[in-house]
Amino acid sequence: MATAKKNKALPEDYAPSDDEPFMNELQRAYFRRKLLNWRDEILRSTKETLQHLQNDSEQHADIADRATSESERALELRARDRQRKLISKIDEALARIEDGTYGYCEETGEPIGLKRLDARPIATLSVEAQERHERRERVYRDE
Repeated sequence: MATAKKNKALPEDYAPSDDEPFMNELQRAYFRRKLLNWRDEILRSTKETLQHLQNDSEQHADIADRATSESERALELRARDRQRKLISKIDEALARIEDGTYGYCEETGEPIGLKRLDARPIATLSVEAQERHERRERVYRDE
């Protein structure tokens, strides 16, 4: 209930700015709203896909049509699985907003940056830390 009140106090046209204290109440409310809207959109899309998969469960007489249908079905299921994992990351980001760690790099503790968070609200690493992480992954993958 308290979360709903905080979101109502947030002006519709609000956008976080570097001119205000990092992760102040308005910024937290902004990112909370952004994450909740994203989560709702994914859930709505998932319901539509499930409905489509149920409606499209007809048997095709032609083997090529059946193969195409099965390929499309597998693709949709993979996309849904990725979205399920994304919902989990969104929930983790919402929990970080509540515990006060949202917006700070898990590796360095430094602010992640408003532009990065606006582009990827589930980010847990600063750009620099993410680049280091990706370089390490490449090194281990190449070995």
